[in-house]
Amino acid sequence: MKNQSETRYLAQVALMAAIVALVAFVPFLGYIPLVVIKATTVHIPVIIGAILLGPKAGGILGAVFGITSIIKNTMEPSLVSFVFSPLIAVPGTGSGSFKALIIALVPRILIGVVTGLIFRALVHAEAGAAKVRIAAAIAAFAGSAVNTGLVMGGIYVLFGQEYAAAKQIAFESFSKFILTVVFTNGLAEAFVAVVIGAAIVPPLRRFFQSNQ
Repeated sequence: MKNQSETRYLAQVALMAAIVALVAFVPFLGYIPLVVIKATTVHIPVIIGAILLGPKAGGILGAVFGITSIIKNTMEPSLVSFVFSPLIAVPGTGSGSFKALIIALVPRILIGVVTGLIFRALVHAEAGAAKVRIAAAIAAFAGSAVNTGLVMGGIYVLFGQEYAAAKQIAFESFSKFILTVVFTNGLAEAFVAVVIGAAIVPPLRRFFQSNQ
């Protein structure tokens, strides 16, 4: 029985990882180009997986998200892809920076870990649908906020001068740019995660529990 349970868990994690990768690589689905930055929806299956399968699985799914980000920014580079891929040269240096791995991976792994931990803290095994829905919304908002806050904060700390120059923004105004992204794109991404998470987590959770 233990082996069956572990096999089922691994299969569920693999399924969610495949969904993360699918969303990431389908054009205009996982990364939506906007005027100043790409909005992302790849965090949503990471959040759903973390809620359904726990923080450990969430961390794995977040790592998959981060790896897809590195691949996409390497294969389809944009003006600021150097902050997500160590293989893209930082402007003015002629070489990439391994600091990009911190931005690409750490916030995305923490999406899953934080979301899973918060949901588990709020919900017990026999919780009703209403409580599960509220907990999913809170956990989804937290996970999305972790992603936006740490990515944009990491860019500011690790690549502030270079990113501002690439965007042709005076560095003195760069903190205002970061806050604008956090409170526009970031809140929009969080809102979408909350709505989808609250809607689909209760039925999916019942399905996952019935197949354990």
